[in-house]
Amino acid sequence: MKKLIPILLLTAMLCAILLTGCGSKDTLTLNVYNWGEYISDGSEDSFDTIREFEKWYEAEYGQKLKVNYDTYASNEDMYNKLSTGAVSYDVVIPSDYMIARMAAENMLLPLDYSNIPNYEYIDESFRGLYYDPDNVYTVPYTYGVVGIIYNANVVDEADAGDWDLMWNSKYAGNIVQFNNSRDAFATAQYKLGLDVNETDHANWDAALAELKAQAPLVKSYVMDEIYNMMESGEAAVGAYYAGDYFTMLDAQSDSVDLRFYYPERTNYFVDAMCIPSSCQHKELAEIFINYMLSEEPAIANAEYIYYASPNALVYESADYAEELGEEAMEILYPGIENFSELYNEYAYRNLDAETLDYVNTLWEELKIA
Repeated sequence: MKKLIPILLLTAMLCAILLTGCGSKDTLTLNVYNWGEYISDGSEDSFDTIREFEKWYEAEYGQKLKVNYDTYASNEDMYNKLSTGAVSYDVVIPSDYMIARMAAENMLLPLDYSNIPNYEYIDESFRGLYYDPDNVYTVPYTYGVVGIIYNANVVDEADAGDWDLMWNSKYAGNIVQFNNSRDAFATAQYKLGLDVNETDHANWDAALAELKAQAPLVKSYVMDEIYNMMESGEAAVGAYYAGDYFTMLDAQSDSVDLRFYYPERTNYFVDAMCIPSSCQHKELAEIFINYMLSEEPAIANAEYIYYASPNALVYESADYAEELGEEAMEILYPGIENFSELYNEYAYRNLDAETLDYVNTLWEELKIA
């Protein structure tokens, strides 16, 4: 017996240390899949959303919880991983057009909104939108609008105001353009007054001609590279998302004076929390979504990612408005009551396969020209 007691003590200690094995049955697991840099993560003394949810859940339900939090770089990466069936996630946060695709392909589960009472705080302007017209699959997480960022130390104020700035030959070699077909073509289509969801090839041909005319002025086709290029002054003009402008503003060098404006016609987007059909813990996923809508994490996440929130607990918060400042509030929330009207007119929708193939062919033609 004297030998058995140390062995039992050692076994107990190992079980307490390891999440697998003896103790695993007492710990729930929630798998969340989100964009990178898209949640307040505890860095720089910020609110640690995932860890705080784990603590809140244990205090509320008396059971330990482990959240496995993975990130993706694009909607397409997320879709490809889920569509193979090789992985299982309980919560994903795709963009609108990808939500519509996933719903059409039976990749999402209907939500039980009785488990998400904080849904009441989502503004009516963000309900019934095209990607989820009957409010079955989604809870909006954030939204944004594409605008033009420019360095006022290089760009004359008289030249700013619409898409024409990105085609202005005065700034040849100082302009960056999106490095993906849909966003790049959209800049030309909005400039020309064309419908970004049109399937007529003539629409896309006209946009291609506009992009070819712009090409000699373009320093580089970029995505995340735009941050360093605009912050350092390596580039002076580029289109990107409003929330990202403030990230660049915080990091700009002393020789740079970044400014921002919305063209009259531009892209509006919504990213929303959903439950994929691979979900293993649906009610737990809904509890997580509801927690994300509660005041402290909702405000912390909005402050961290710098995107606008459709949650009234956020945009009506005096503390949040004070933290962001007047300029940021004016840029991020330019008339929330009109959002659905503008969104329905200008936001991207899914293109059919034939149109997508044609657009990709034109994109390759542009890039090798």
